[in-house]
Amino acid sequence: MPTPTDVFAEISSRIESDPSKMGGTNATYSFDLDGEPYHIEFKDGHADVGPGAATNPNITITMTSGDFVDLAMGKLDGTQAFMSGKLKIQGDMALAMKLQSVLR
Repeated sequence: MPTPTDVFAEISSRIESDPSKMGGTNATYSFDLDGEPYHIEFKDGHADVGPGAATNPNITITMTSGDFVDLAMGKLDGTQAFMSGKLKIQGDMALAMKLQSVLR
């Protein structure tokens, strides 16, 4: 089973191969996965993706590592995860929706 680190590496390579996936987004995502910090920062057509805390995030997503991997692999629906409390979001909800296009 992939780890969150594997998922973020895959996200990074997807964005590098197709920067249009960012859709002109300038935003910083913070992830808290079982207490481990990760980040995705979209800025001026570039993305910084990986482990470590984000500075001044526009949105913070909190969930378990396993649920995050399932979400990224398409085994867990984002809306269902949010409604059931498996996915917690603080900040700009519209950015959470945009993230789905990067994950898929």
